[in-house]
Amino acid sequence: MHDIWFQAALWLGLALVATLASIWLRISVALTEIVVGTVAQLMIGVAVGSAALDADASWVKFLAGLGAIVLTFLAGAELDPKAFRKRWREATTIGLVSFAAPFLGATAAAKYLLGWDTQAAWLAGVAMSTTSVAVVYAVMLELGLNHTQFGKVILAACFITDLGTVVALGLLFAPFTWRSAALVGGLVVAMVLLLRFTGPFFRRYGGRTSELEAKYLLFALFILGGLAVWAESEAVLPAYLVGMVLAGTVGRDHALVRRLRTLTFGLLTPFYFIRAGSLVQMPALVAGLGTFLVLLAAKMATKFAGIYPACRALRYPRGDAMYTTLLMSTGLTFGTISALYGLSHNIISQAQYSLLVGAVIASAVVPTWIANRFFLPHHHVAAVQAPEPGPAMPEPATVGVHRDVQEDPGRIRRVGVFQAGAPGGAAPGA
Repeated sequence: MHDIWFQAALWLGLALVATLASIWLRISVALTEIVVGTVAQLMIGVAVGSAALDADASWVKFLAGLGAIVLTFLAGAELDPKAFRKRWREATTIGLVSFAAPFLGATAAAKYLLGWDTQAAWLAGVAMSTTSVAVVYAVMLELGLNHTQFGKVILAACFITDLGTVVALGLLFAPFTWRSAALVGGLVVAMVLLLRFTGPFFRRYGGRTSELEAKYLLFALFILGGLAVWAESEAVLPAYLVGMVLAGTVGRDHALVRRLRTLTFGLLTPFYFIRAGSLVQMPALVAGLGTFLVLLAAKMATKFAGIYPACRALRYPRGDAMYTTLLMSTGLTFGTISALYGLSHNIISQAQYSLLVGAVIASAVVPTWIANRFFLPHHHVAAVQAPEPGPAMPEPATVGVHRDVQEDPGRIRRVGVFQAGAPGGAAPGA
């Protein structure tokens, strides 16, 4: 039993190192955790063996999966229903283009440039079509952009993109069965019940130190995640839907959201991001470097070819269009899920899996760094205001952005990635 405690200490130690690196380098902690995970599995594996990190341990996989689920739920809860209804055409256009362009482009690249068979090429297209809600939401939160219309449209577009990925994966590779029908029916019933009863339930029994609201939400996410896995889907799938449905209830309770963020970013997401980095097998990437670069370039080039013109057609300024394009080019959760599905169903080989996962994880790091280093939307960050008064103090990240901009507007321009809210400039989230 003591081995688990030492392993947990190792994982949290790596998370601490990643957090310090994010402060020193002034980049998102989500990205440093991914990089630390990649380096750690290589160095620790060489020094004492891969069993020391043990990224495939059941408890690590559970915590990592829970981190992805709760983070995705929080991203969904950030969506403003009124804002989405007002700008749904904009979000839908960007989201659909963000899915379709890399789906077709990466499939063609895998088929005709890399010589993969048809099924493997389609799987590569699915994996490369994704946008990482986890990474985008983490960046939005650090900058306070989750409170702006600009950021809310990007988050909504992420959902549309990943919905297209899930549908494509199901239509191409996962036959629709009675379990799939049960999942759809269960989700519809759950969404109706949650929308109807959550608000009154919280008003009557919430606001106590027993944290009834958090237990209620985790219960809903666990049972729907279990239903999704039983239906041969993924537990993270219902989380975004639940978040969207409860955005008008949970999203407005700043105290509850703040407590959930503490749980998520303090404990769960380090396991998720570090484990994602540890999935990259460096020897396989070195051996297939050309393939890795083709896959990464295919995703970024096709995302740019689709999203940037769409944003310009929607009258986005050039800087906003470029920033949106780069953030929509990220990938992580659904990309790795798609690659793992292909491996477990013998659609792709182990080598192809490693190259796909490597390209997916690189797409979480490279576009995000470029976006925040060279195309940071200063005017949106500077315009961030504190949330409306609620049952708790305003979010530290938002207050930090607004205060620092007022005191020194040039600070953002001097820093590649502006992080606010925690002591020393550290971001409160991933």
